Amino acid sequence: MSEFRTFKAILWRDVFVTGRELPSFLAQVIIQPFFTLFIFAKVLGDIGYVQGSFAQVLLPGAVALNGFLIAVQSTALPLALDFYWTREIEDRLLAPISIPLVAVEKIVFGALRGLVAGVLMIPIGFLMLDVTWPLSAVPLAMLVLVLGCLAGAAIGMVIGTAVPAHLINVVFAVVLTPLVFTGSAQFPWLTLSDDLLWFKVACALNPLTYASEGMRSQVVSGVPHVPFALDLLALAIAIVGFGVLSMRCFLKRALD
Repeated sequence: MSEFRTFKAILWRDVFVTGRELPSFLAQVIIQPFFTLFIFAKVLGDIGYVQGSFAQVLLPGAVALNGFLIAVQSTALPLALDFYWTREIEDRLLAPISIPLVAVEKIVFGALRGLVAGVLMIPIGFLMLDVTWPLSAVPLAMLVLVLGCLAGAAIGMVIGTAVPAHLINVVFAVVLTPLVFTGSAQFPWLTLSDDLLWFKVACALNPLTYASEGMRSQVVSGVPHVPFALDLLALAIAIVGFGVLSMRCFLKRALD
């Protein structure tokens, strides 16, 4: 119980700090996905370069993408700075809580930031685009978003603990760009032809694909999608796999 209270206190401190930095946080999570929706769905749709139904396909993918990426960034960058520059992580490691729980708190907090980022895009998309979601589908769509954010936070911890701080920007450019464009956020995975088999395989290896497909399967009808059960299974495997790897990297870095 003592460790649980400490865990809640540390998590609440991080949430409180985010609240004090709310304007910068909102700018980080809204501006880029807002213009993505505006250009690719609104502008290109109005001038006839994409079909009107593309907005229905893009919005759930954009929500999953924003939650996933913010979870990665919110976990990776602070960890890299804490371990290599500010050394603030030492305060957490000296708290009356086990080291693995410190790592879990970082993942949970990164996932929370990602979840907020994803949820914020839903009303923005509704206001900007001619899109509707069935209310009954929202709970399962939110479940997929939560799992996608947890997977993103676990990946972010691997990056933040395994990469030196002076290389973090390079790694973001090398890793995040492929994650964005192989995550099936802009297209249904099953519509990829066998002529692009290498790209189809790359998308299948990206956990973001299953977050995008899972949300799309719940809120968009008439579009081919990966079976929902497979989406949940793939996200669970990603969370466990990257979670275990990130825990090992965190413990190694913390003990060093």
